[in-house]
Amino acid sequence: MRSTDNNTSVRLYHLDDGPEGSLEGVGILTLFYGSLAEALALAAQQPEDLLEGLFIATDNDVVAYLDLVEL
Repeated sequence: MRSTDNNTSVRLYHLDDGPEGSLEGVGILTLFYGSLAEALALAAQQPEDLLEGLFIATDNDVVAYLDLVEL
């Protein structure tokens, strides 16, 4: 993730995959628009079964939440 300042504006969203190999049933739910710090705090509060589908997008990058917190 190139933009790493805590005040960077981001979008936190959940991507719900459809059946394997298909775009049918894919759903995107935006959970939050705001600062990176707030998005990370909100993501950490989500149920464990949703964490795999969480993504954080900046103006120039998208990263899976779990990849970001495992760094």
